[in-house]
Amino acid sequence: MKSAREFFHKISYLQYPLMLVGLYWMARPLINNLNNLWADYNMALIFYGLAISLSTLQDTTKSQNKLSLKIWQSPRYARIFLTYIALLALVMLGLGIFGAMATQYSALNEISFGIISLGIGFVGVLKSGIEMAEHHQKTSE
Repeated sequence: MKSAREFFHKISYLQYPLMLVGLYWMARPLINNLNNLWADYNMALIFYGLAISLSTLQDTTKSQNKLSLKIWQSPRYARIFLTYIALLALVMLGLGIFGAMATQYSALNEISFGIISLGIGFVGVLKSGIEMAEHHQKTSE
């Protein structure tokens, strides 16, 4: 099982090229005199959502730095952080679904699928955060 964990941890590094692709789509309207602004931002949000989703494949038994270790070892800080991520995911998904289904405002309608993608990525981050909090609180006891 350890080899599968290592394999997916290595796949999680694909998040960085996807972030660069998202950065390209964010900069593209500036290069093209704001042509296709919302369509390009939608593409950027989709790539950021994919990158965040891939980041959840990291090994949750390890912390990335001392600050994250401090957050995950503290039940209070972990609860605050997980609540923040849950609210962020809920807002993103709600706004994206509203934009896709109910609004006539074209800009929100154009970026709604990117917002949904980002919200799905944050749901994955929430699950990984729960696993990290459980693991690091057990090891610190």
